Parts: sequence; C-alpha cells; structure tokens
Amino acid sequence: MSALFVKDGSEPFVLFSITHLLTLVIILALSFGIYFFRKQLRYGLTNKVFRYSLASVLFLSEVSLIWWQNYIGTWSIRYSLPLHLSSISLLLSGLLLITKNYRLFEFTYFAGIGSAIQAMVTPDIHAYTFPHFRYVHFFISHGGIVIANMFMIFVTGYRPTFKSIFKAILYLNGYALLIFIVNSAINGNYMYIMKKPINPSVFDYLGSWPFYIISLEIIALITFSLLYLPFYLVKIKK
Repeated sequence: MSALFVKDGSEPFVLFSITHLLTLVIILALSFGIYFFRKQLRYGLTNKVFRYSLASVLFLSEVSLIWWQNYIGTWSIRYSLPLHLSSISLLLSGLLLITKNYRLFEFTYFAGIGSAIQAMVTPDIHAYTFPHFRYVHFFISHGGIVIANMFMIFVTGYRPTFKSIFKAILYLNGYALLIFIVNSAINGNYMYIMKKPINPSVFDYLGSWPFYIISLEIIALITFSLLYLPFYLVKIKK
C-alpha cells in the first residue's frame, strides 16, 4: 500500500508548522489571484472553463475521500456519508459554480466559508501531514469552498445582504434538524449534534451536550456577522 494512502500517516500534523502556514498562504494567494484577474475571468469561455473546472475539483475531492475510506476499509454509513457541514458546503459550492444560484451563495458564503476557515486554521487531521492524501484532500476541499465563493464575489459580483445572515442561520438550522433525524435513525453523529467529537477541539470549551449546541448557534451568528462586516463597511462608505 502506498505511503500516501495508508490508514495511519507516518508523521503527525503539526499546527502552524511551516507546511501548515505555506498551505494557508497558497490558498490565500489563489483567492487574491481571482481578485486580480477578475476581469479576465468574467466573460466567455474563460469564465465557464474556470467555473466548471473548479466545480469538478470539488466534486472529485469528495468522491476521492469515499474511495480512500473504502480503500483502507473504514467507510461506514454511520460516519462516512457526505453530511457534515464541510461536505455539504463543498457540494453546494460546486453546484453554485455551475448554476450561479444566489440562494446557494447565501448559504455557502456564510456557513461554507465560516466552517472552512475554522477547519483550516485548526484542522482535525492529527495523524496526517503533507504529502499524505488526507492532508492534500483536506485543504483542497476546504480551500476550494473559500475559492469558489471568492469567485462568486469578485468575478460574478454577488454580495450578501444583512438578511442573508438570518437566511443562512435558518438554512443551517433546518439542515441540522434533518441531520438530527438521520443521526437518530442510523445512530450516527454527523455535524456532532449527538455528542462531541472524540479528538480535542473547540467543542471542549463550549459546555456539555446539549448546551454546546446553543454555544455553536451563538458562534455561528457572530461568525456570519463578521463575514458580512466588510460588505457593510463598503456600503456605509459609499
């Protein structure tokens, strides 16, 4: 079995190591690149090629994760369906690139970027570092969510509104309710609604179940408000 695909990585992930920081810089640079080349990406074949190519990368990254979990024998309906917020945000971001549906943008900008940034800053991939498949997949998938939504802002010209914050909260809670039903049916823990993740995480500071869910609601509202703040400031300035 190739060392790039083994179940347990040969080296652990080190938070804010040179590898981690360089990965974040690359994702940030790609986002800035979209801004600087926004005019070239706005029309015609270039626009379609970029949108469909990035959407394909997002979809394939999720397919590759399922393949890897089957490859190492860990895939399970209780843990491996693409139902976590990061997975659904990834799939919806890919769909957003294809359809340019503004309602999808209202969700993926707030819930997708909010969760992706938190995940990339404090990744839950303690057993894997570059160039292991899990490390590469993790940052392509989460970074892809950010890049896809930056494309819709810089190139397509989409802007969230103040109402979009509450729409995103409503969509997120509706999805969480659906996932709660799924978790109850299959004894799963998607979105960590039923219990905290096993590995150390921010959940450890948010209280016991179910009170940490209330804390997460507050964090989501604060995060969404911060993500809207740049657009609010621009609006006030104008």
